[in-house]
Amino acid sequence: MTTIRIGAGAGFQGDRIGPAVDLAERGGLDFLVFECLAERTIALAQQARLADPAAGFDPRLERRLRAVLPACAKAGTRIVTNMGAANPRAAAARARAVVAELGLDLKVAAVTGDDVLDRIGGQVLDETGRPARDLGARLISANAYIGVGGIVAALAQGADIVICGRASDPALFLAPLVHHFGWAMDDWTRLGRGTLVGHLLECSAQITGGYFADPGVKDVPGLAHLGFPLAEVAEDGTAVITKLPGTGGLVSRATCTEQLLYEIHDPARYMQPDVIADFSGVTLDQIGPDRVRVAGAGGQAPSGLLKVSVGYRDGWLGEGQISYAGANCVARGELGLEILDERLREAAILERRGDLIGAQAEAPREVRLRYAARCADRLTAQSVAEEVEALYLCGPAAGGGVTTTLREIVAIASTLMPAGQVPVRAELEEVQHAPA
Repeated sequence: MTTIRIGAGAGFQGDRIGPAVDLAERGGLDFLVFECLAERTIALAQQARLADPAAGFDPRLERRLRAVLPACAKAGTRIVTNMGAANPRAAAARARAVVAELGLDLKVAAVTGDDVLDRIGGQVLDETGRPARDLGARLISANAYIGVGGIVAALAQGADIVICGRASDPALFLAPLVHHFGWAMDDWTRLGRGTLVGHLLECSAQITGGYFADPGVKDVPGLAHLGFPLAEVAEDGTAVITKLPGTGGLVSRATCTEQLLYEIHDPARYMQPDVIADFSGVTLDQIGPDRVRVAGAGGQAPSGLLKVSVGYRDGWLGEGQISYAGANCVARGELGLEILDERLREAAILERRGDLIGAQAEAPREVRLRYAARCADRLTAQSVAEEVEALYLCGPAAGGGVTTTLREIVAIASTLMPAGQVPVRAELEEVQHAPA
C-alpha cells in the first residue's frame, strides 16, 4: 500500500522555524503544512489590512519561506499554509517574490473565498443573539472556515505552494491526501480518517511533547530541541505519527491521546466543512519508539453549514503594572489599588480589574500590582495606564518597574452560513524570473 509523508511546519503564528527546516531537509516529505491561524489572529490581520491594503497576511511568511524553500524545492516537497490570513493574494505575491529572489522554479497559488464580510449582515451571532449588521462600523471581519476544495484545485493545477486564509485546520492536511490519493468527496470514511490525521498534526509540537511536558508527572526528553511531527499516511487513511530521529520530544499514546481530545466536544461528531468525522472508534497503537499507528476513524456527510468567525471592535484596553517590594509590600500594593479605583471612579470604564500578583505567597517579599480596564474610548484607556504610572510619585512608597499597555480590543463572535454561499477559488500564477 502506497504512503505519503506529511509534516507539520507550524502549529500557530509564533511557532519556531528551526524544526520546520529540519523537516524540510531530512523528512523526505511530500507535503509540509504550516497552520498559523487562530480566531483572534485573523481578526487582527483584517485590522492590519484595513490600515494597509497590501498587509493582512502572516508577518513571518517571508522568513518561513526563505528558511524552507531551498530544501523543499530540492526534495519536491509541496507547501500548504493558511499564512494568507486576511489577504491570501498579497501573501501569494510576496511568496512569488521570494521564490524569484531564490531563483527557484515553483508555482504559487492563492485560495480565496473565505472572506464573507459582504454577506454576513443578516446572520445572527451566537455571542450577541443579534444580526451582525447591528455592530455597524464596529464590524471589521467575517471569515468562513472553508474546506479542501480550493486547496485541492490549486494542487491539481500544479501549485508547489498553496496559500489560503481561514480554512479549517484539519483541511490543510486533508487536502493533500484527497489530491494525492484521489479520494472521492463522498468517501466519508477516508475523509474522516484524513481529518483525524490533520487534527493530530495541526498543533505541531503539541503531539511530540510540547504543551504536554509536566516534570515528574509527564517527562519529555530533549524539550529544548523538540522535533515537529510528521505522518506516514496510507491510501486507506490509516497513518503512523512519528518525528525525525535525533530530535527531542516523544511521540506516544499519551501525547497522541491528548491531542486527539484537543478541542473536541463530541468525538462521534467532529464537525468539519467536508465531513462530520467520527473519532469514537479511534485506536492508538505504539508500534515502536516515537511511532504511533492511528486507525479507526470514520465519517458521515457534512452539515452543509460553515462556521464563520466574526471580528469586531469592542473598546480599548488600558493597563498598567507596578511593583512593591520589601516590608509591608502587600499593604502598599492594596493602597495603590484603592487609589486607582478612586481616581478612575468617574471614568468611562466598561470593565475593570485590579490584582496583586504574588500576594498569596507565604510572607511575600514583593508584589506586582496590575490594573486593567476595558474602556469605551482610547483616551479613557490611556488615562488608566497613566494613572498607574502616576503612582510612582503620587502613590505608596517605593513603587517601581512600571509598564503600561494601550491597545484596541478586537472581539470574536461566531455564526453559521450555508456552504453554498461561500464560493472558493484557486488562483495560480507563474513566478516571473528576471532575464539572465
